[in-house]
Amino acid sequence: MNKPVILTGDRTTGPLHIGHYAGSLANRLRYQDTHDQFLLLADSQALTDNAHDPDKVRRNVVEVALDYLAVGIDPNRTTICLQSHLPALAELSMLYLNFVTVARLERNPTIKEEIHARGFGRDIPAGFLCYPAAQAADITAFKATVVPVGDDQSPLIEQTNEIVRRINAVAGVPVLAEARAIIPELGRLPGIDGKAKMSKSGGNAIPLSASSDAIRAAVRAMFTDPNHLRIEDSGQIEGNVVFTYLDAFDQDRDDLEDLKARYRHGGLGDGAVKARLEDILQALIAPIREEREYLSKDIGQVIEVIRTGTERARERTELTKCQVVQALGLFQLPLTRTKAGRSLSEGLA
Repeated sequence: MNKPVILTGDRTTGPLHIGHYAGSLANRLRYQDTHDQFLLLADSQALTDNAHDPDKVRRNVVEVALDYLAVGIDPNRTTICLQSHLPALAELSMLYLNFVTVARLERNPTIKEEIHARGFGRDIPAGFLCYPAAQAADITAFKATVVPVGDDQSPLIEQTNEIVRRINAVAGVPVLAEARAIIPELGRLPGIDGKAKMSKSGGNAIPLSASSDAIRAAVRAMFTDPNHLRIEDSGQIEGNVVFTYLDAFDQDRDDLEDLKARYRHGGLGDGAVKARLEDILQALIAPIREEREYLSKDIGQVIEVIRTGTERARERTELTKCQVVQALGLFQLPLTRTKAGRSLSEGLA
């Protein structure tokens, strides 16, 4: 029986952190057994708001791939591929933009929020505004029927399905399938400073490659309950970053609930709670960091994983593009096949 196809990935703007692990990577390890999984190194999307620094996007392709492999993503069970080297995605994006209006793109709640957060005003990069159409191209090109996203990104899946329905209506056949969003139970982890978003560039995240000293320093700096001044004072769990992280990573749920009760009642200091979290994070990150260091000694092998996965993904996405073009009745010329493997290898070297 064919497994359902799942597409996920990350922008190549920096190494991944524990927020990525809790929110997506841990689930991706499980999806390897239950889904036909494609992991997209989204360098083209990263350029939509990093065009001023393409070198940052380029060098982080390998950094993100290292994180994937270090946490246990198996390239024999999960296809790791590079977005910019899949020309069908760009071609489908351009095609799909004819099936959506600028007004609809601007009304997308996810895009509106991101435009506000980045302070673009009306100086919105066109690539950024058109991201919903590009994501629709990504999802449909792989024929993905399930896409893991945060709750704040579900409008992007809705817009993907709108485009799918419009193209199917024009084609007169169901050439594309709609996708279903998977919303993780655990929401986005806050930064260690208590801010709503953990960010690679905001200095409030713990990278998966963090040293033991860096982990210790980050946990000690974590935001807790500002009114919990003495050990005997009652403490608040809600909004306390340390307990938010314990909820995400502590596997001993019964003991954790007892810890929360003692903190609320009074008699438990922040230092003891932070010590528990530090032990958990040290145990989680140490093997990932060690595996990452080992893999980084042979970057050529990492690039080979990306190249092989990208070639596999290219065949799949090119087929979808041809099916869409044919279903829409667009003119097609018989073209000679190019040496895609050679050009791809040169581009990744």
